Amino acid sequence: MTNETVEPIRATEIPARVGRFAMRFSSTPRGARLARRLTANRLETWDIPYDSTAHDDITLIVAELAANAVRHGRVPGRDFRLTLTAVGPSVRVEVTDTRSEGEPAAHAPSGGGDSGRGLLLVAALSARWGWQPRGDGPGKTVWAEYQLPCRV
Repeated sequence: MTNETVEPIRATEIPARVGRFAMRFSSTPRGARLARRLTANRLETWDIPYDSTAHDDITLIVAELAANAVRHGRVPGRDFRLTLTAVGPSVRVEVTDTRSEGEPAAHAPSGGGDSGRGLLLVAALSARWGWQPRGDGPGKTVWAEYQLPCRV
């Protein structure tokens, strides 16, 4: 036997976050704002503090995907759904709308307007992102996965 000591893994090195938040919102600018605000609150409860880069990045991803659901995925009278899933060092954001046509594309906007940059931001901030047809009805789910730093 040797007298070597094994240094234990510190809890701050491997985040032990596990959580899920899902809610439907009206497909309106007010619904998108509420989704962003509730995301900010939920991240705080998951120990991703308001003043951190991760908090700002994830909240911005939600804001962009919710705005797209309202602007491009809106079907009158139907809501969009936001799902946040935290598992260890990652947070997955999913926004599901009810419009089936139109594939989301992250490309440079044509013209000089401010429109069309949302998915470019999502692509830049997330570790990966994509979309899939909605499994439980018409529409699609756009998702992004954010990798948290070891210390938030």
